[in-house]
Amino acid sequence: MIALLVVACEVAFWVLLAAGLALRYVARKPRLGAAVLLCEPLLEVVLLVVTAIDLKNGAEPDWKHGLAAVYIGFTVALGHSTIKWVDVRVAHRWFGGPPPVKPPKYGMARAIHEWRTAARWTLAAAVALGLLQAAIWYVGPGAGVSSLQSWQQKMVLVIGINLVIAGSYTLFPKQAPKDAVAEREPADRT
Repeated sequence: MIALLVVACEVAFWVLLAAGLALRYVARKPRLGAAVLLCEPLLEVVLLVVTAIDLKNGAEPDWKHGLAAVYIGFTVALGHSTIKWVDVRVAHRWFGGPPPVKPPKYGMARAIHEWRTAARWTLAAAVALGLLQAAIWYVGPGAGVSSLQSWQQKMVLVIGINLVIAGSYTLFPKQAPKDAVAEREPADRT
């Protein structure tokens, strides 16, 4: 039941997102659209409560409970940026909005962009880690929590991968191609 609820929450996330954007742009009701988009966190609350009730009623903690915690962590940390990302593209593609700003490609600007991305993913994994640990404490040590601990290991791996990627852009910044640099430099006018 928990896995089905995770899928239902994901589907509901995109349905609410589409409804909110339709209200904002098609119906020209931006406040109502924003109100619909603000309902997104309710999905995570419902999933959290149902998962806690399932565990309280004696369900054996398994991968589905871990998946619920991970889903909540990722939507808490990445949901807002996902909504903004889709909003900008919908506004540009169909409603005459400005084009999306592309991330920088080179140098320190790219490294900063990668650190911001890593921070969002690290927050997502940290929230998931916290929820997983809370579930482990909630069900107690003798309740077969190995699947939840397995999810914790995966979240630590997510953090590590993101830190390595961001660190690599800092230590080995991607340089602009030589011809692109030559085009930007003014010609000598002697």
